[in-house]
Amino acid sequence: MSSENGPGDQGGGEGAPPEQLALIRESVRKAKVPRAKPRTWRGAALAEELPVARVLVDKGVLHLDRYFDYAVPAELDADAQPGVRVRVRFGAGRHRVRDGRREGGGLIDGFLVERLAESDYSGPLAALAQVVSPEPVLSAELLALARGVADRYAGSLADVLQLAVPPRSARAEQRPSPQPLPPPAAPEAGSWARYEQGMAFVEALAAGGAPRAVWNALPGPEWADEVARAVVATLASGRGALVVVPDGRVVARVDAALTSLMGEGRHAVLTADAGPEKRYRQWLAVRRGAVRAVVGTRAAMFAPVRDLGLVVLWDDGDDSHSEPHAPQPHAREVLLLRAAQDRCGFLLGSWSCTVEAAQLVESGWARPLVAAREQVRGAAPLVRTVGDGDLARDEAARAARLPTLAWQAVREGLKQGPVLVQVPRRGYVPRMACANCRAPARCRHCSGPLEAREGGADLRCGWCGKDEGAWHCAECGGFRLRAQVVGARRTAEELGRAFPAVPVRTSGREHVLDTVPGAPALVVSTPGAEPVAEGGYAAALLLDGWAMLGRPDLRAGEDALRRWIAAAGLVRPQGAGGTVVVVAEPTLRPVQALVRWDPVGHAVRELSERAELGFPPVSRMAAVSGPPALVAEFLGAVELPGEAEVLGPIPLPVTGERGPRRVGAPPAGEQWERALIRVPPGKGAAMAAALKAAQAARTARGSAETGVRLRIDPPDIG
Repeated sequence: MSSENGPGDQGGGEGAPPEQLALIRESVRKAKVPRAKPRTWRGAALAEELPVARVLVDKGVLHLDRYFDYAVPAELDADAQPGVRVRVRFGAGRHRVRDGRREGGGLIDGFLVERLAESDYSGPLAALAQVVSPEPVLSAELLALARGVADRYAGSLADVLQLAVPPRSARAEQRPSPQPLPPPAAPEAGSWARYEQGMAFVEALAAGGAPRAVWNALPGPEWADEVARAVVATLASGRGALVVVPDGRVVARVDAALTSLMGEGRHAVLTADAGPEKRYRQWLAVRRGAVRAVVGTRAAMFAPVRDLGLVVLWDDGDDSHSEPHAPQPHAREVLLLRAAQDRCGFLLGSWSCTVEAAQLVESGWARPLVAAREQVRGAAPLVRTVGDGDLARDEAARAARLPTLAWQAVREGLKQGPVLVQVPRRGYVPRMACANCRAPARCRHCSGPLEAREGGADLRCGWCGKDEGAWHCAECGGFRLRAQVVGARRTAEELGRAFPAVPVRTSGREHVLDTVPGAPALVVSTPGAEPVAEGGYAAALLLDGWAMLGRPDLRAGEDALRRWIAAAGLVRPQGAGGTVVVVAEPTLRPVQALVRWDPVGHAVRELSERAELGFPPVSRMAAVSGPPALVAEFLGAVELPGEAEVLGPIPLPVTGERGPRRVGAPPAGEQWERALIRVPPGKGAAMAAALKAAQAARTARGSAETGVRLRIDPPDIG
C-alpha cells in the first residue's frame, strides 16, 4: 500500500506526505482561477475626470426607454469610453445605500452612451459593475439612427439596438481587422447606359454627390452588375456604400458582381447564415473602417459604414425586408432615415415598383431612373394572357386545368431551353369580389375589404366590422359576389405526366434552388423561389393568377404584379423567343401592367387611388391587437391626435394549435381583436408618440407587456 492510500491518511492536512502535497500543489496550479463577480466598488475612488457614465440598459420595456447615470470607478476609467458594452446593477431602491454608494439590484448589460462631469440625478449613484469589452461598438451616428427608428415605430431604443449591434464574440474582437485598401478607380458606366439618366447617376456618385433615385430595372441579370458599379463609383469618391437585398441568394449575386469589379477584400457580406463569430468579425471590420462597402440581408440595414455615401435597397416590396422582431421596422424606412441623417445617396431598385417608391418620386424626394420604352420592349419577353372566357371555351383547360396556349408555350419553349412554371403558395385565402368585373368588394364606410360571415351570406367589413347588407360594385354596378378559387396543387404532377421525357425540378419552401442548367427542363416554383436559369428561361407560365389577386390584402394587385415581373424578368427577351403566359383576366389593371411591362404606371395609379381613399402610404396606420377587454381599455386611455380615425375593433381569426404561427398572431386558441388607427399625412409621429406613451403607462403599472400589441405600418391591413 502506498503512503497516499495509507489507513491514517486524512487528506491534505499537516503532516501529509511530500508526494501528496506535490500533487495538491499541481492540481491547484492547473485549476482555473474562478471568475470574479462584478463588484459594487464600495469605497473605491471615482474617476477624476468625467466621473459619471450615462448608460442605456438592455431593458426593452417602454417605460424604461431612457438613460441612467452611474459612477465610474477609477479602475475602469480608461476602458469606460462612450460606445462600449458595460454591465451595471439595476433595480436597487433608494434605501439600499452604503458608504454613499447605491448597492443591490440584478446585473444587466448595457451600452455606455457618454461620460459627464456631473449627474442631474440628486441621489447617490451605483457604480459601473464591469466594462465587458473596451471595443466601442455604439457610435453616435448609430445611436441617433436607432433612436429615430424607435420613435418612428413606437418602440424602445434597447430593442432597436438588439437588431443593430450583433452579439459579442470575444475571439472575433481579439483578431485584428485587415488594413483598409486605397479607393478603387471610378468604373465605367457599363449597362447603366441603357437608362436615360443612368450614366449621370454613376458619375454623380464618383464625383462625391448624393443623388437619390427610384430605379425601375430592366429585366435580365444585369441589375447585379449595375448595383456593383454604383457601389464602386461611391468607393472611388472615398466614401462607403451599403446594399440591402431580400435573401442570401441575391446576396451571392451582388457579392459575385462586386468581387468581379473590385477583387477580394474591399467589401463585407453580412448575413445570418455566416454564423455569429464570422458575422461579428465582418461587422467589426466595417466599424473599424477596414472595409467601406457592405452587402447583406435585412440585418445589414444598421451596418456601421464609415463616411456613408450611398445606400441601396433592392426589391423593397419583398416581405423579407420587414423585421419580425420588435419594433418591426422595414428596411426601406431605415435606409430612408440613414439617407436623411448622413446626407448620402439613395437608390431604391426593383424590376417592379411599389406604391411607396412611386410616392418618393411624386413628392420630389427622389428622381426616377428608368429606361426608354424602346429599351424596355427590347429586354422584356412577350406576355400573353388567358382569361376566364378563354378557359370556358378551352376543352383542354376544362380537362386538365391548363389552357391550350399554355401547353403550346411549354412545348415550344422546351425545344429551346428550360421552362418556368410559377404556382402560388398554398394558404392564400381570398375574400369577396364582384362576380362580373372581379373588383374587390369594399366597405362603404371605410373602404376596407368585405368578407362573408361563416355559414351565411351577410357581409362584414374586415377593418371596421360594420355589416354590409346592400352592396353593389362601384366599378360596374353589379350585385353578385364570388369568392376567389385557390390555385391547383397538381400542377407539377400533371406537367410531369404530360412531358414524361423532360426532367421536372421544384423550388419552394422546403428546397429552394439557386440556379438551374440551360438544358430543357420544367422548373415548378412558388413565388419568390424561382431559380436563375443559365441563359434565361425560354418560356414561363404564371398559373392561377386569382390566387394572388384575390388575397385579403390592400397590396394584392401590387404584390401579384411584383411576383409576376420577378418571374418574367428571368425569361429571355422577346427577340430571343422568350414568352410568358399568365392565367388571369386580361382586363385587370395588374395584368395589363404586366402585358405593357409598366409597373411604374400601375404604382402611380394605385398611389392616386389610395390618396383619395386615405390608404397608406399617403396616410399612416397603426394596428392595436389583443384580448377584447385590453384593447378597449387601451383605446380609451390613449390620447390620439384629433385627426385620428379608429376603425374597429373586429375579431381576429383564432390561431390553431397546429401549424406555423405567423409573427404577431394571437396565441393558439385565444380570441383577440384588432383595431386600426389612421391619421392623415404629417401626423404619423404624433400618433406613434401617443401610442408609445400609452403602452409605457401600461407597463409602468405592471400590466402584462404582451397584453396589447402595437404595430406601426402593419403590412397586412386587408
